[in-house]
Amino acid sequence: MDSGLLKFGSYHLPPRRRITEEDEKVIEDIFYECDEDHKGYLNRQDVKVAAVCFLGYKPTKYEVDEMFKNTDIIDGQQGMKIDHFKKIMSSKLTCVDKDDEIRQTFMVFDSQCKGFLTVTDLRRAFSQVAPHIAMHRVDSAFREIDRDGDGRISYKDFEFMMKYYLEDTGIC
Repeated sequence: MDSGLLKFGSYHLPPRRRITEEDEKVIEDIFYECDEDHKGYLNRQDVKVAAVCFLGYKPTKYEVDEMFKNTDIIDGQQGMKIDHFKKIMSSKLTCVDKDDEIRQTFMVFDSQCKGFLTVTDLRRAFSQVAPHIAMHRVDSAFREIDRDGDGRISYKDFEFMMKYYLEDTGIC
């Protein structure tokens, strides 16, 4: 009997919503953009890039291993064809994810799908949505969020900051 739950590893997540035609088109577009050599499949590296573009974070080795279960060996390497890619990405899109808003916000800042944010990304975003905020304040916030001081805000740094802010303000 199907309980309507989706399974990711040992986690069972309830469905969130239906996939729209627009969602399917976005997933297809990302597949073809990441299949730069027009091979007709994505290798592990291609899937990581696609995940950054689509989900806003670089998947762990475990996540990639899970995504590649039941895929074919093509040209001597594991390859994910478009049908399997659409199924995986659709599943991720339809699952309840309490961090989805944080991930979506990160993706807005990371408009080039690099998987990290630079001070330039933050300045650009703030100049568009809050032009009244002085750039020295944006720079200061960047330095505070960049916990390891490498000049980049990783998704984990961004997530930590967002969760800290949400907890600190009593929103969650």
